[in-house]
Amino acid sequence: MEIKKTLNGNELLVAVEGRLDTTTAPQLEENVRSSIDGMKSLVFDFEKLEYISSAGLRVLLAMQKIMNKQGSMTIRNVNETVMEVFEVTGFVDILTIE
Repeated sequence: MEIKKTLNGNELLVAVEGRLDTTTAPQLEENVRSSIDGMKSLVFDFEKLEYISSAGLRVLLAMQKIMNKQGSMTIRNVNETVMEVFEVTGFVDILTIE
């Protein structure tokens, strides 16, 4: 998995490439957690995300809880495979997906 972060004022854009699973989820969580203090907007770009597991979903849920207190979180460019996981798990109702 590759993570690219772009800071634009008080918005953090996090582009994730590859697989977000049990092995890589802790890396993403640590990486994002250390960068979101004071951010008003957290945006995940999943254009190149191939797969997400329950471990990846837990990270998104944790980030959503943090951002609910300080701003907003959005997920963009979700492919069909990842969107299907979001739909089956009910995450489409929890997350803001564009």
